[in-house]
Amino acid sequence: MENAVHGAGQPTPAQIDQIIHERLRLGIVCALAVHEWLTFTELRDLLQTTDGNLSVQARKLEEAGYVTCSKKFEERKPKTTYKLTARGRAALESYLGTLSEMLPALEQVRHPELVRRGALRPATS
Repeated sequence: MENAVHGAGQPTPAQIDQIIHERLRLGIVCALAVHEWLTFTELRDLLQTTDGNLSVQARKLEEAGYVTCSKKFEERKPKTTYKLTARGRAALESYLGTLSEMLPALEQVRHPELVRRGALRPATS
């Protein structure tokens, strides 16, 4: 029997990767998906977060194998860089795919009255 909200085979919110889904972790993964690597400072400034929050969330991604962290010194100053791993990229692709399957088509959001009247058919995957 098909659910009124979730069609047969359509993913549910419980199937979303909770490691990536948290706002700051999603930001980290997305930023690293479009950059070869970013320093801790670059990520912190880009995501407008605190050192503590970035450190905690980046560590969770590192523990999941989604990012790698490299620490070194340059001119006696510590420099931490992050890279997205192949596993992290695959997890992001899967996350985005699951999310896109859950969301209604943009036309349905913009024109729900047309869908209700049958003038616009809901998109199917």
